[in-house]
Parts: sequence; C-alpha cells; structure tokens
Amino acid sequence: MPVLFVGHGSPMNAIEDNAFTESLSELSARLPRPKAVCVVSAHWVTDGARVLTSEHPRTIHDFYGFPKPLYEVEYPAPGAPDEAAKIASDPEIIPDQKWGLDHGSWSVLRHMYPKADVPAFQLSLDARRGFKEHLELGREIRSLRERGVLILGSGNIVHNLGQIDWNDPHGAYDWAVEFDARVKGAVDAHDATALAEPEKWGGSLLSTAHPTLEHYLPLLYCIGSTDEKDAVEYPYEGFDFGSISMRAVLFGSPAKN
Repeated sequence: MPVLFVGHGSPMNAIEDNAFTESLSELSARLPRPKAVCVVSAHWVTDGARVLTSEHPRTIHDFYGFPKPLYEVEYPAPGAPDEAAKIASDPEIIPDQKWGLDHGSWSVLRHMYPKADVPAFQLSLDARRGFKEHLELGREIRSLRERGVLILGSGNIVHNLGQIDWNDPHGAYDWAVEFDARVKGAVDAHDATALAEPEKWGGSLLSTAHPTLEHYLPLLYCIGSTDEKDAVEYPYEGFDFGSISMRAVLFGSPAKN
C-alpha cells in the first residue's frame, strides 16, 4: 500500500465541498482499496503509545464553536481490531477501547470513503517520545503496508492558529512558506534525518510554524514507514489563512491492485 499524509486543516472541511476535499475524493479513486486504514492523528496525544482496538469506534467531535451540522456528522466505519492487536503486540503500545475516530480521522475519511465501509483505527502520538522516537515507531509499523493497510498521517506541515490571518484565506506568511519548503525538500530527498531534526533549521522557525508539535509529528510516521524506493507526489498544496499548510504527501505508487 502507499502511505498518505494529509494536512486536514479546519474541521469544517468535513462538510465542505472545496478544492481540498475534492482532492481527497480523487485520491480514493486512484489508490488501491485498503484492507483497513491506520490513522496517526494530531488529535490523539497520550502519555505512552496507544492503539484503538474497538470493533465499532465512536465518532468524536473534538472541537467547539462550529455550526451545528458539523456536530451531527457520524462516521460509523468498523474498527480493525485484528490489525490493531498486531500493533499492540509491542509491549510499549497499549490497547485502547475508549477512544474512537477523532476529527483528524473522520474529516478526511468521509471524503475518501464516504460509505464508511473501510475499517479504520488510530495510533496515538506518545507525548513522551522525541522526534527520532516517533520516526522509529513509523518504521515499526511499516509492515502494515504489506498487509494492505493504508497508513494515514493527519496533521499539518505548518500549524499556528495564533497567527491566523482571517483576511487572507489563501495567503501565507514568509516563515510558513519557508518551513513548508524545508519539509518538501527533505521529503523529496527522503531525508528522514532532517525531518526528525527540524529544530536545526534555524532560529525560531520550528516554534513559529508549530507552537505545539502534534500537527507535525504524523509526518514522521509516514516518512518512517517509507523509503527512497517510494515515489513522492503532492496531491494537494496550498495555505489557509497565512499560517496553515494544507500540503498532502503521497508516498508510493497509487496504481490500483
């Protein structure tokens, strides 16, 4: 299976029809149909790594202040407890029945698989791990691809809500463009080391692009589960409101089986 990173942006993308959501629909038409989807979402951060083993994950509306129709969305995809159990065979990864599919998952999946007929489960972001340890866990889950599971990282390559410019819906600050370009250059070169050391890119670039790191970390799982043999393409590129990169990255051939 290929590996996909998506910049999911606003929860409103879950119910909107725009160029970004259309790109997700087009992706699902090109990709092999997965046995299941393993989502590493920016919105499940835990002390210690956890994997969702529920047979019927609940839809989590983990946001506030949005229109009522967004809270009425349900995404009743089945879980994938067998695949989750294989990940939980690692003694450092804890099985979890209580979580569900947060909006980092279902806001993307409902455009890719609108019938909610592809099993889905999540792997949490372990707050105790550093960049290189997240990358290493990405390498550990690489075998999912061989079993037909799509690894989906859901975050944003640039994510600074405090710097949002509501007057510039599709613009970008210079620092946002620079950080996004640094990431793209490292992805193009499949330079996992550089992606695991973004603090070396100088000054306050990392802390400005990511005041908190949870939206960056899913990319490390994607790069960790791929190698230089995987072709890279960008199904979607662009910025929202100055400080959010919506770049998506597809690793590996999208040819259908």
